[in-house]
Amino acid sequence: MSSRPLSNKPRQTLALFSYDWDPIEFEKIRRQWPHVHAGFDLFSFPSSARLAWFDMDRFCSLAALKARVHGARGVVSNHDQFGALCAALLAERMQWPGTSVEAVLACQHKLYAREVLQRVAPEANVPFSRLDMNYGDQIPEGLCYPTFVKPVKAAFSVLAKRVHSRQELAEHTRFGPWELWVIRHLVEPFEKILRRRLPAAGSAHSLMLEAPQRGRQYCLDGYFFDGNYRRLGVVEAIMYPGSDAFMRFDYPSHLPEAVQRQAERVAIRFMRAIGFTHGLFNMEFMHDARSGELKVIEFNPRLAAQFTDLYERVDGLNLHAMAMALSHGIDPETIARAEPSANCASSFVYRSFDRKVTPPRPTSSGLRTLQKTFPDSLLFQFPKLPGQIQRDFKWLGSYRYGILHLGGADPGDLQRRCEYASALLGWPAPYVDDIGGLRDLSDASQPWPTDAAAENATG
Repeated sequence: MSSRPLSNKPRQTLALFSYDWDPIEFEKIRRQWPHVHAGFDLFSFPSSARLAWFDMDRFCSLAALKARVHGARGVVSNHDQFGALCAALLAERMQWPGTSVEAVLACQHKLYAREVLQRVAPEANVPFSRLDMNYGDQIPEGLCYPTFVKPVKAAFSVLAKRVHSRQELAEHTRFGPWELWVIRHLVEPFEKILRRRLPAAGSAHSLMLEAPQRGRQYCLDGYFFDGNYRRLGVVEAIMYPGSDAFMRFDYPSHLPEAVQRQAERVAIRFMRAIGFTHGLFNMEFMHDARSGELKVIEFNPRLAAQFTDLYERVDGLNLHAMAMALSHGIDPETIARAEPSANCASSFVYRSFDRKVTPPRPTSSGLRTLQKTFPDSLLFQFPKLPGQIQRDFKWLGSYRYGILHLGGADPGDLQRRCEYASALLGWPAPYVDDIGGLRDLSDASQPWPTDAAAENATG
């Protein structure tokens, strides 16, 4: 990537709560955009133990001190749970460019976001309500099923689920003492800022209900600079059959341009209503091709970090570099593009839906062959202990054990590459065959054809 700030001296940036995709992408641009890190990983022990005493005001005070010591002049975060709000608070305190605190709160408080959307774009909203009960209480009578339940404040689709009966809702909202402790400590730092800065939203210590939506799911990525909106692209989300769990993310999407423009109009109206004038964002939405209806799922006031690699492969855009530019008040359009390496790309998500079956770990030889055959691949593995896996099933409905990124010349080429790579890993490919099952092609004994071999085969 040939991006660089508009000055001879690189600008130091404070990156908050960076993990998974962030360290990889930030490392690519470290020379042009040097940075220091602050924060902790919620999903790794002992780092996650800091949740017990975490306070956003105290964290921002320490982060400000670290920024001064290292000479940082901007802050960036793609972390939904704590990072985006901490970055907004710190930018405000240090008088740096950033997203307004109230705009971040408005996006992340899912119930309040629905209320704003109802005022500015009711045609893109769905029926919604707060679930009027405390954790562990009896489920109210008279609810309509099926319904979609989710936390008012959460991240990573935690505890978001379609339920079909009062009994199923009761089971889904029945938490043990440890689960309740975790939930409260995840929400309370947000709640403390919310009470002070956006009290009209009401408490985030709650669940909410939404009418189930129909259609395919998409993600509109964009940003605001100097109050002006600019589109990056639209990613298409493919679900595992019969579930609300992501199977893969495809870029570019096949959504018609007219519908993409419709989604943009909704996003612009909402963002301007909450005072979002600076920063990256994404809007998740559903589109029903039969009815033509477009319905918003939620707004996220930060970069979808998982998609940066997809945009870089197809468009030559490094979204992390663009986030760095925004944190210093630099127009991301000035960031140079790299040469695209693919016409399409996907983030393949490997999941288990069987609590009794532990997915196989890739062999060393399989991993070596994967790297040799597909040097452009990007692989994440998420091994977990049995207790952690069971919590994933409770909170997410499945166990996500791996993610693989690949690019291709066209969708057919990309699928063939994924199927061969999945066989090397010993995992079912995230595609569905004609009878609705996953494509489990375990035979990787035949080598992937080289460009020369493929040319000879077709010539």
